[in-house]
Amino acid sequence: MTNIRFAFYGTPERAVVALDELEKHNLVPSLIITQPDRPQGRSLALTPPPVKIWGLSRGIRVIQPEILDDVFKDELSRGAFDVAIVVAYGKILKEDVLAIPKKGSLNLHASLLPKLRGASPIETAILTDERTTGATIILMDREVDHGPVLGSCETKVPTWPIVADQLATHIVRDGVRLLATLLPEYLAGKLIPQPQDHEKATYTQKIRKEDGRIDLRDDPWKNFLKWNAYYGWPGSYFFIDRGGKKIRVIIKEAVYENGQFIPRILLPEGKKEMSALQFEQWQKSPTA
Repeated sequence: MTNIRFAFYGTPERAVVALDELEKHNLVPSLIITQPDRPQGRSLALTPPPVKIWGLSRGIRVIQPEILDDVFKDELSRGAFDVAIVVAYGKILKEDVLAIPKKGSLNLHASLLPKLRGASPIETAILTDERTTGATIILMDREVDHGPVLGSCETKVPTWPIVADQLATHIVRDGVRLLATLLPEYLAGKLIPQPQDHEKATYTQKIRKEDGRIDLRDDPWKNFLKWNAYYGWPGSYFFIDRGGKKIRVIIKEAVYENGQFIPRILLPEGKKEMSALQFEQWQKSPTA
């Protein structure tokens, strides 16, 4: 089947990975729906989401509704889309929105459903040392990650653990390749989505900034898993007392060697990045 007309919902870099892979399979959305521009960085400069940049660079119409209201639903209806594809959009889609495309809305979820439903399947897989993971394509319904399954695939990674963004790239690429093979059969009515076994469902939680705090006295392997899971955002950190002040220290690079969790590059609050040796010397030096 050619000339599939679809809308794409997505926001972060992980969704760009999906768009790149879709493009390789000659699947390019006619409309992109993404989150509004948000303030970022110390300067709080208004910054477009990565998916918006991708779409505009290809001349694709991009819309950024703050709420999915009647105006949005009217525009989606006028598009006469065969299907919608959702990858890391960041908003809950209600049933009336999901049903607007002729064949509904498909989600690429980064776990082997019904395991790891929810907002953080990739990070949770790393945190819990769940080495068997992958992608699942579902027909979305009113409940989160609950809909019937078109297909799933296990993802093999070269090393374990790896940081969350790298694992996401592997899973999303595998998932899009699977989606590209299943989509024509699904749209032709030859592939019927199958219900999940809901009794086997497990769930993940939304990540909070404070989740990245590490206790260096904890199990070293657990700490290394946490560092990999939270690499980038929220990042991993610990606190030290220096000169009567509590200082946050971000762990920029770390390894697991000889049964030990070893931070290699650290960034104390208000300082430049330093090696572990420099950090040790700085801790011993007189405070200003």
